[in-house]
Amino acid sequence: MSFRDLRNFTEMMRALGYPRLISMENFRTPNFTLVAEILIWLVKRYEPQMDIPTDVDTESDRIFFIKAVAQFMATKAHIKVNTKRLYQADGYAVKEMLKITSVLYSAMKTKQMALGDLIEEDNSKFKFDLSSKVSDLKAARQLASEVTSKGASLYDLLGKEVDLREMRTAAIARPLEINETEKALRAAIKEVLQSVEETKDMLSNVVSDETSLDAKIEKKKQELERNRKRLQTLQSVRPAFMDEYEKIEEDLQKQYETFVEKFRNLCFLESQLDEYHRLEQERFEVCVMFSAVKDEDSDMDVPEDEGSDSDMDESRPSKPRPTQNGIMAGTQT
Repeated sequence: MSFRDLRNFTEMMRALGYPRLISMENFRTPNFTLVAEILIWLVKRYEPQMDIPTDVDTESDRIFFIKAVAQFMATKAHIKVNTKRLYQADGYAVKEMLKITSVLYSAMKTKQMALGDLIEEDNSKFKFDLSSKVSDLKAARQLASEVTSKGASLYDLLGKEVDLREMRTAAIARPLEINETEKALRAAIKEVLQSVEETKDMLSNVVSDETSLDAKIEKKKQELERNRKRLQTLQSVRPAFMDEYEKIEEDLQKQYETFVEKFRNLCFLESQLDEYHRLEQERFEVCVMFSAVKDEDSDMDVPEDEGSDSDMDESRPSKPRPTQNGIMAGTQT
């Protein structure tokens, strides 16, 4: 698969009016659903009344669907597609679908060019009614595709006519010999009989393979049924350790709740302790600041206090001392 083929395919599908957007990433991996949808849409473009199976859930349905599409394209559109590549549903399938879209796209372009010329010539006379010409347009597209494919095959056959004419003339001019003719017929009959025998052998092998596959499928079904019953039995029976498990789970839940509560309390107390330390630190800093200020003030006031004290001592009168007579009188009284 090349990038150019994928780009051409998406552009052609968009030009043909495919309702869904096709990305270049859709075919990086197999996408059979999208391939089937595109093939059904292309078949409907060739023949709207064509009844084609749309069920592609199983492998046999997909094979039948691909064969039906390939047969339709070969008989109606004369386009030969590779069924194996279509079944891959990846970039190789895009190449096969590109054969179909190329014919439709070329027919559409040819019809559009013809219609454009006709509209330009007769634009002043009438208006083209697209809704009334849908059936004619589909018929023209089909005829254009048939003419294109038939013309290509006719061109190839005409190119081989020179060699075939000489061989045909030589065969006609040669006299027939009974012995050689009989020998050739016998050889042909022998080959046909041999192919018939091979076909019978293949059919017998297919029958035996089918029988063995049916037996294997039946065996797998029985195993599946047994395993399903066993699973239901295990689901219905309560394990012996379930009670103990639930009890332990409840205890763990209680322990967890206790742990969470204590952890919250611890966090709260730690925050309170940090706040207390912060306040103590601030108080200590304030005390240190006050003591420093007080020391500075005391250092500045010491000289003045000493001078004033000496002056006050000099100016202060002397206190009289009591006499001995007075003391004695007091004691006597």
